[in-house]
Parts: sequence; C-alpha cells; structure tokens
Amino acid sequence: MKKLVLFTMALTLMFSVHAQIETPQPSPFSKVEQKVGLTDVTLEYSRPSMNGRTIFGDLVPYGDVWRAGANKNTIITFSDPVVVEGEKLEAGAYALFIVPSKSSWDIVFYNDTNNWGAPKVLDDAKVAAKVTVASMELPMNVETFTMTFDNLKSNSAELGFIWENTMANVKFEVPTDQIVTTAIDKVMAGPTANDYYAAAVYNLVEGKDLKQAKVWMDKAMSMIDDPKFYQLRKQSLLYAALGDKKNAIATAKASLEKAKAAGNDGYVKMNEASLKEWGAQ
Repeated sequence: MKKLVLFTMALTLMFSVHAQIETPQPSPFSKVEQKVGLTDVTLEYSRPSMNGRTIFGDLVPYGDVWRAGANKNTIITFSDPVVVEGEKLEAGAYALFIVPSKSSWDIVFYNDTNNWGAPKVLDDAKVAAKVTVASMELPMNVETFTMTFDNLKSNSAELGFIWENTMANVKFEVPTDQIVTTAIDKVMAGPTANDYYAAAVYNLVEGKDLKQAKVWMDKAMSMIDDPKFYQLRKQSLLYAALGDKKNAIATAKASLEKAKAAGNDGYVKMNEASLKEWGAQ
C-alpha cells in the first residue's frame, strides 16, 4: 500500500513538472495599443502563418465567417465612440470577424467577445456594425497575418488586414474635435462649483487664508441648487473658524436636517456636537 502511494505521488509530481513546460504557440498572441487623436484603441489577436498553404479561397473560404486570426476571438477596444466606414460604434470591446470574397471583405464588429473562433452563423442581434471594403492584391506574399494602424491623423486612422498577397483597410473616425472643444468650453467657462468648494475646503483644513476660503465657499454654494449635508457641514465649520457663530449655527442646523433625512448618523452626531459647542438654542 505504501509503495502504491509513493508511486502515485511520483506520477503526480512528474505530470505537474511537465505541465509547467511552456512551448511556442504556432499562432503567437499579439497586443497592439494605439492612440488615435485622444482615443485609445487596443487590438488583441493571434497571428497564424501561411506555412506553404493557400489562404484566401482555400484555408479561409470565400463567403465563410473567419475569426480574423487564430485561437480566441480577435478583439478591438475603443475608449470613445467611433464611426467605422460611416457606421457608428459605441465605446467598448468588439470581436472582429471577416467574411472575405475575391474582391471585397465584409468586416463585422460583434458584441459577443466570448466566442472561441467564429460562430457558424452570426447572430444579427449581436452585430454592432458591418461594413464592406475593397480588398487589394499585393505584389508579394506576407507570411504571417498582420493587423496594422495606418494613416494616423488627429481624427481618424485605418485598420489594416494583411495576409498572403491580400490587403484590406477599414477607416474609422474618432471624436477628437468634440473632446477638445468640450474641454476648451469647460476651461474657458471658469472653475466649477466643485473647484470652488475643493479650494475652500483645502484652505479650511490647512488653516490658510480663511477669508479667501469664504469667498470660494460662497461662490460654490451659489452655483449648487441643492447643497448636500456634508457640503453644508464644511460651510458651517468655515463660518465658525471665522468667528461668525450666527451663520455657523444656521448652516449646521440645515446640515443636521439633511443628514437626518439621508439617514447619516455620523453627520447627525457631528452637527449636534458642534451646535452644542457653539451655544445653539
């Protein structure tokens, strides 16, 4: 019995050692990260090679759904909404599938990224976008399937597919102008209520220019339609630090009522303690 146990343990150790040996994949994984304008684009795919085979029309039959690579789905991720050959795509991750013909390719952006390989039939409900682009013949063979980001501009780029002697490009546009314009408008409009509030709280906590903190706090509160109990709490502490007990008490009472309504016992206790300290009636 003891010998059997030892033999079993030896076998287990032998197989566990072998399982740790890593060997090269015939279709190596590749990850490409590209900034287009202000949009992050990430491409993850496996790269098969020709190895003497005829690819399009044979290994990859015309008219069939191909997974645009090997192994797990090819996945492309956009950090912002984009427009692909006129078709709108929301920000997010998509599986890429290709349906090739001799002179054109259908490129499919698919919502389901969890397939292994390509589904036999695409589910129309999962097709986020489908575009058709011309394919072109190259004067030489490219041994390993390659995807590229080319023709990079501030507002657009081209996703390229190259294998064997065939190439196809898909143009996509990114919302750089919209992002920059929105940022410009925001900055030029001046500080937000949150900016004024944060600056006031910083001065209060650090014991810096409290008069300036009051100016910022008053500005912040004038821009907030319905101040939260925690914001009123900070305002009351600022009034108290300036020696304005009347406004400190009034503001603490407002914070107390909102804290009760929100069920925040911590702020209820803090406001009650401050009101007692400040001699509130």
